[in-house]
Amino acid sequence: MNYSKKKISVLSLILIITFSLNAQRKKMKDRNAIKEMCGCFEVTYAFAETFNYSKDSTYKPSKNKISRGLEWAGLVTDSKNKISIQHILQVGNPSNPMIVKHWRQDWIYENTIFYMYNGDNNWAFKEKDRKEVKKQWTQKVYQVDDSPRYEGSGSWVHVDGKSYWENSTTAPLPRREYTKRNDYNITLRGNRHEITNSGWVHDQDNSKLLREQGKEDLIVAKEKGYNIYKKVDNENCKSARDWWVSNNEKWKLVRNKWDEIYNRNMNLSLNNKVNNKPLYKYLFSDEKYIKLNGGIDQIIDSFIKK
Repeated sequence: MNYSKKKISVLSLILIITFSLNAQRKKMKDRNAIKEMCGCFEVTYAFAETFNYSKDSTYKPSKNKISRGLEWAGLVTDSKNKISIQHILQVGNPSNPMIVKHWRQDWIYENTIFYMYNGDNNWAFKEKDRKEVKKQWTQKVYQVDDSPRYEGSGSWVHVDGKSYWENSTTAPLPRREYTKRNDYNITLRGNRHEITNSGWVHDQDNSKLLREQGKEDLIVAKEKGYNIYKKVDNENCKSARDWWVSNNEKWKLVRNKWDEIYNRNMNLSLNNKVNNKPLYKYLFSDEKYIKLNGGIDQIIDSFIKK
């Protein structure tokens, strides 16, 4: 009897160790896939409206949009449960390019804290149960001024030689649309990030939603997005890399301020402009101007609705 109990105990221990090792290997595969999105890339951004559901006979679909650029994606944070990647655009003459701080993506393992976009520059705070996000990674995407954009959780899948992650979440209108369209106020983004032999692909199946209080969401149109990131020699992005090295400390202060705001764990509403000027224009200004206007913390605080 004792022998049988010991045998069962040993088998249980072996199963626990095997399960733990498999989980660790899976998490390592996830981390490696995420970090494949770092480096220098030639990017092609392509968007096309596919179907429209508007009852307005004068409705005009958005024009197809294709653009290209060179983008540096560098690691900001690489820890056990968080990987942060900053994207920097490098445009114009290669010998004297213009550098533009672009979007940032943070990947957090088994994250439970979310800010879900709810239209009109409002993000609703939501806390999920740990069981809902077990073994999942949350992608948190931030705008050029490190203010929130969208976030969602999902599992990385590694099968048949493919590594991909999928999620559907609400987001503000893209920059190419928000100054041109007022017939919808939320983008329901269907995101798929897939690692390829030549880089990675951001595949999107989006819905353009009109959300009004007390009414069901109305789908105005559907959109397909297909952004191809083709990896090239890192030296091609040297100017963008050097710019980020020189400016990272300033933007670390910006990230720290936003972290303090996110850690309040409450709904967040932002002003589009203060004194007729968007936040990114304040933060993109030189250091002296920022100091004259009260510093980074005060500038960001001025955009938060009380």
